[in-house]
Amino acid sequence: MTSASAKTFLPLDLMSFTEESKAVIDFIADYYKNIEKYPVQSRVEPGYLSPKLPDSAPYCPDSLEDILKDVNESILPGLTHWQSPSFFAYYQANCSTAGFLGEMLCSGFNVVGFNWISSPAATELESIVLDWMGKMLKLPSSFLFSGTGGGVIHGTTCETVVCTLAAARDKALKELGGNWENIAKLVVYASDQTHFTFQKAAKLVGIPPSNFRLIQTSFTTEFSMSPELLRLAIENDIQSGLVPLYICATIGTTACGAVDPIAELGKVANEYKLWLHIDAAHAGSACICPEFRHFLNGVELASSVSMNPHKWHGVANLMHHIRSDVSLAKQFEALIAKDDRFEIVVPRRLVLIFFRLKPKHELDNRELNCKLLDAINSSGRAFMTHGVVAGIYAIRCVIGGTLTEERHLKDLWNLIQGKARLLLLQCNE
Repeated sequence: MTSASAKTFLPLDLMSFTEESKAVIDFIADYYKNIEKYPVQSRVEPGYLSPKLPDSAPYCPDSLEDILKDVNESILPGLTHWQSPSFFAYYQANCSTAGFLGEMLCSGFNVVGFNWISSPAATELESIVLDWMGKMLKLPSSFLFSGTGGGVIHGTTCETVVCTLAAARDKALKELGGNWENIAKLVVYASDQTHFTFQKAAKLVGIPPSNFRLIQTSFTTEFSMSPELLRLAIENDIQSGLVPLYICATIGTTACGAVDPIAELGKVANEYKLWLHIDAAHAGSACICPEFRHFLNGVELASSVSMNPHKWHGVANLMHHIRSDVSLAKQFEALIAKDDRFEIVVPRRLVLIFFRLKPKHELDNRELNCKLLDAINSSGRAFMTHGVVAGIYAIRCVIGGTLTEERHLKDLWNLIQGKARLLLLQCNE
């Protein structure tokens, strides 16, 4: 990287701001126009970037032209392209024109809204928009500012779990006389499909790892949490002199997209006076569509609920986008079902298809599907990940990218079939 000659330092040069902003927007637009040309998963080796950058910061600022050249040549090859229409690996973090424009406004105003007086509009807009979201989801008034509750925007679901655990902990310790030594008695519950974030968060708020209860799931319940097994675990802890504290239910687990029975779990929580948190990070936003709202049935029994609206964008256009994603997922699921070499491991709920190439012998399953996944990802033409349920290794295909169309799924299926054909031929040699 080269350095331009030193000039009068203007951190915000309004003369060049418009011109350079347009240049960056053009760069981003060109990136999206050509996004299908990039390998979806980055192919670089660890440490690739250091040789391309100087050992220290440039003494004088580089020109924007040089910076964008460096981004193109050095940074883009090191990106896994989350916005690629062939990105099916993780739950999406989608982009949109509205999202870009909103980010520009936020960056431009650059306010820090830590209390009302620091920027009244920031506090009030957050409250209003969160009520909009709550009403779209038909949440009870206990979750709305216009009712007896309200919400807050966090950076991640992880923050939400930490905050709700801390609130439940403080409430319970107060009821136990305010003695913090009682924290060793508090017990938290989740299913064995709950994201590992939950266990990390519990540690952060001081819950001993020995007091984590992961309720075992199975094919019988399609890997949702069993209210009966939960009740049994709570009863055992009470008999042991412990204090049941918190249940984390999930709508759309990471590995296979399982949905916990909120109403039944809520009844157990209320009976034993536990805090019930609903982690709806992935699938919660889909509940703005009437046909998926049943996943939230029983939410009135919960103490808190969290979701990531960025996983999907929504009311009429949002519902259209969600329904389109689900329709594409159904089409892809049907393609898999027609091929006897493959099987759906756990039934699809929304847009996560959890499938595998059938092994001749079950002991060969992990190696076979691991090789298939690696062959697909290393092609650069698509990117997926894996999950494990009940000891079964399977491939996760998550549909929901902003730019994903039916043709991309057909290309993905052709890629999967081709790699599977070669792999099975090698296995038979």
